Amino acid sequence: MSEKVLMRGTHVIGEAAIRAGCRFYAGYPITPQNELTEYMAAQMARYPGRVFIQAESELSAINMVIGASMAGARAMTSSSSPGISLKQEGISYLAGQELPAVIVNTVRGGPGLGNIAPTQGDYFQATRGGGHGDYRTIVLAPYSGQELADLTVKAFEYADRYRNPVMILADGMMGQMMEPVVLPEPIDPVTLPKGDYILDGAKGRPSRLVKSLYLDPPVMEEHNWKLFRKYQQIAREITTWEDFMIEDAKLVIVAYGTCARIAKGAIRRLREMDLKVGMLRPITLYPFPSKPMKELTLKVKSFLVIELSTGQMLEDVRLAVEGRAKVHFYGRPGGVVPTPDEIAKHTNLIYHRQGLEGEDYE
Repeated sequence: MSEKVLMRGTHVIGEAAIRAGCRFYAGYPITPQNELTEYMAAQMARYPGRVFIQAESELSAINMVIGASMAGARAMTSSSSPGISLKQEGISYLAGQELPAVIVNTVRGGPGLGNIAPTQGDYFQATRGGGHGDYRTIVLAPYSGQELADLTVKAFEYADRYRNPVMILADGMMGQMMEPVVLPEPIDPVTLPKGDYILDGAKGRPSRLVKSLYLDPPVMEEHNWKLFRKYQQIAREITTWEDFMIEDAKLVIVAYGTCARIAKGAIRRLREMDLKVGMLRPITLYPFPSKPMKELTLKVKSFLVIELSTGQMLEDVRLAVEGRAKVHFYGRPGGVVPTPDEIAKHTNLIYHRQGLEGEDYE
C-alpha cells in the first residue's frame, strides 16, 4: 500500500490529475484556487508532452480545453465561482460536442464578487448545467483530502467514458486544508485508449467532424434526445452516496462536501445524547441520489438539509422525498461556516420539536 503524504487540498487535486494522465491544463488566476494553477504550472513541466497554459481569461482557458479535448488529451481547467460563470458557454459546448473535460470549481462567497470564504452557493449552477441548452454536467462533491484525490481520478474516467464534462465541486476550506492522503498510482497517458472522435489528422481514414451546430430542427432534436438518453445512463451507473448511522435513525441529515464533514461531528455528539440521527451524503450531486433518499422515507419521516447557502440542494431533497417526509433546512451563506456544536444544537431542537424521541417507524 502506498504511503500517506501530507498535502494541501488544491495540490492534491493537481497531483491526482497529473497521475490520472492529464496532459493539458489551462487556467486563469482567481482566489481561492490559485494554488492549483500554481501547482500545475510547476509540475506539468516535469513531464514530457504535458502542457500548462496561463490563459488571458477564463473564456480563453475553457476554449483551449475544448481544443485539447478534440485532439485527444485528458484536459482540465479550474477556477472559482465568478470564473466558472465565465466558462459556462464553453462547458455547454463541451456537452453539445460530447467532449470529455474536467472542470474544478473551488467555490467562494457570492453572488457577484462576494468574498473568498467557503460556501456552497454554486450548487444550482453546477447541477443544472449552468450554461445554455438542454445539457447536464456530472458533478462530484468530495469532502476530504482523500476524496479530492480519488474523485479527481474518477472525474477523468467518467469524462472519457461518457464523453461529457465533469465538475469537481470543492470550496475554499477544502482547498486550503492539509491532510494525509494516499495518492493514486500514475497512469501513462500513452496507454489510454484513443476515442474514435479525436481530430488527429485524417491521413489513411475518413475525416471526422466534432460539432454542436445542427441547423435542421429535427436533427437538433434527435441530438438532444441522444444526450438525454446518455444522462439517464449516467444516472443508472454512477450515482454515489455515503450513509452514516442511518440504520436506526429517526432524523437524517442531508449534507455534502465540507458541510457533511462538520455534520458528522455533530451526529457523533447527538448520538452521545441518545438521539437517533444519521446522515445521507451525496457524493454525486448530479446524478443526485434520489432513489436511496426516497427509500429512506419508508422508515424516516424527518430530514434536515444543511448547506453553506440559502438552500439549493434543499430543492433536490424535497423532490426526492415526494412529500413523504418533512424536510427542514439550516443554512449559513456568505462564507460563515457552522461548528459541529451549532449543527448539533439546531438538530436537537428539530428532533424534540418533532417529538421523535417517542416515535418508532419500524
